[in-house]
Amino acid sequence: MKIVADQNIPQVYEAFSDLGEVELLPGRSIERKHLLDCQCLLVRTVTQINEYLLHDTAVEFVGTATVGTDHVDLNYLEQNQISFSNAAGCNAEGVSEYVLGGLFALSEHKGFDPFELKAGIIGCGNIGSRLLQKLQALGIETLINDPPLEEAGTLDYQFVDLDTILYECNFITLHVPLTNDGDHPTWHLFDQQCLRRLNRNCILVNAARGSVVDNDALLDLLEHRFDLTIFLDTWENEPDISRALLQQVDLATPHVAGYSVEGRLRATQMILDAACKHFSVKSKWRLSQKLPKTIDLRIEASDNQLRFWQRLFAQHYDIWQDHLALTHSHDMNDADFSRHFDSLRKDYPNRFEYARYRLTSTANKKAAAITRQLLFH
Repeated sequence: MKIVADQNIPQVYEAFSDLGEVELLPGRSIERKHLLDCQCLLVRTVTQINEYLLHDTAVEFVGTATVGTDHVDLNYLEQNQISFSNAAGCNAEGVSEYVLGGLFALSEHKGFDPFELKAGIIGCGNIGSRLLQKLQALGIETLINDPPLEEAGTLDYQFVDLDTILYECNFITLHVPLTNDGDHPTWHLFDQQCLRRLNRNCILVNAARGSVVDNDALLDLLEHRFDLTIFLDTWENEPDISRALLQQVDLATPHVAGYSVEGRLRATQMILDAACKHFSVKSKWRLSQKLPKTIDLRIEASDNQLRFWQRLFAQHYDIWQDHLALTHSHDMNDADFSRHFDSLRKDYPNRFEYARYRLTSTANKKAAAITRQLLFH
């Protein structure tokens, strides 16, 4: 069997070598000519999966090492009996931790107290539900909005509408899939009208898909709403993002919220398992073999609750290094910047999830109990 894979999928060569011959390519460079004799195609969001790419090829299985599927023509795959798998939930822990770390980093940088905020989570699936658990563990009041989940009635959550989120919350974080149709489309969910309704001193986070927020409308708004705090991990037209908007936001990162080591390896494991099932084969590769043992993390005791949490999250991962790596590129031309954006994702440093760490000293018993709820050991 021939396998064509995006070279930036972690461990993809090692994981899939038991299944056949693996050819690695840059995701943006995968073309139909590469797939004529390929049975298994493995991609990320940068490769558009559609008839143009797959027509008259040998591909019978497509796996995307991502949660989102807006880059995949699912109808075409179904009509042509091409099996498909994504990695839903693979990065949920990583994204929820990243957003929490960003919130406390911004609190230190801008001088606000997260414990005084009222949070609003838009989208309470794999990621939003984990963030909800973390905010509740910390005692931060949180409202949730998710019309599809509310209509399904399968979860014991108290949902509110978007108007309530906009009216009551001063910390809003987005975790919805990108959809253009259906009863609840999310493309430009936060459009000009919605953005104008943000509360004074509101903190807005987008770690979903770039086009959930109208980036042009947000840029226009920031020209006169200096009170807002904006944290964007996802952008419209990646990697050719708005350089003007990049310079205006408070925390800017290159679509890496879900790039924990565990999250990336989990995605590889999920599409590997799906491919093995489809082709009735086995692989010896396991993500558990690629992870380190527990890492000790020492946090100095502090009588100041906020300071303790700021220290903890900053020591777990310094999110400002991602911000500086992206924003210190103002002298680049557009082509070089696009390559830079992609390279930051390709060569992303190791960031492990909370569960990989053991806190070696936490004198405050209440704080210690909360850290365990957050999954630290």
